[in-house]
Amino acid sequence: MRNFVVIDAPSNLGLRPPAPGTVPGCHKLAGALREQGILRRLGAAEGGVVVPPRYDRGDWREGDGVFNAAALATYTRRLADRIERHVRAGGFPVVLGGDCSIQLGASLALRRLGRYGLAAVDASPDFRHPGNSDRVGAAGGEEAALATGRGQRDLTNLEGLGPYLRDEDVRFFGVRDAYAEDPEVVELRALKVPVVTVGELRTWEPEALGEATAQAFAIPQLDGFWIHLDADVLDPTVMPAVDSPDPDGLLPDELVALLRPLLASPRCVGLNVTIYDPDLDPDATAGALLTDLVVSALAPDRD
Repeated sequence: MRNFVVIDAPSNLGLRPPAPGTVPGCHKLAGALREQGILRRLGAAEGGVVVPPRYDRGDWREGDGVFNAAALATYTRRLADRIERHVRAGGFPVVLGGDCSIQLGASLALRRLGRYGLAAVDASPDFRHPGNSDRVGAAGGEEAALATGRGQRDLTNLEGLGPYLRDEDVRFFGVRDAYAEDPEVVELRALKVPVVTVGELRTWEPEALGEATAQAFAIPQLDGFWIHLDADVLDPTVMPAVDSPDPDGLLPDELVALLRPLLASPRCVGLNVTIYDPDLDPDATAGALLTDLVVSALAPDRD
């Protein structure tokens, strides 16, 4: 049985403000899932909170690079310290975000330990970087590029360990079919990085794809892999409480079918959950669903 450890990573440093003078509400994700009883339902140990620096973009302007970069670098190292400690001790971290930039903490932690893969379950690949976009700034839409060494060195080469992930060790699942011709996806496919859209996932069947991916990660060159779960991979009819609720996403049963074989793999060492925004979910129904899905995927016997 897995030794789950729930760690809160309530950072919103990687997202643009939803409106002038406001901050993204996804920093409340961890508290919302805890309120739904996720620790008790997983039988998880308490991993505490890695408190982020203040969200303050200062006088940042478009073209200045990644905003909150210094704060993000500091937070990435601190979150990596916490994740690394629990992985070394045999725990299975379940990291509750936060925006997608928290994935850098996991990537750095695992890079310290060896060579690890990443299965990113996300509506978009978050592969924006200066080579394919003139709108770099929000690390929450750029963390996969940063983790693979694309972008400014104060984020891509922390501790001299960049890149934290190799291109060939990354997989993307649940990308919207409407994004198939976006520069990020086109570039990833040219690099031969697997990008599975919603339509392709349905054609190949989620459970079979999850099993095949777990087997692909079970190679001697890899020490294991991590899973990044962005709530916006779900269709907005069931998960409207995200910053980009684009149509034609995965349905709950499809997501669980994909995740279960990945999470069941002994090579899987942890999971993070991001982007759900309780401010957009006043009756908490989306938060309850997300908690149910995470518990069902991680611990089906406790579902």
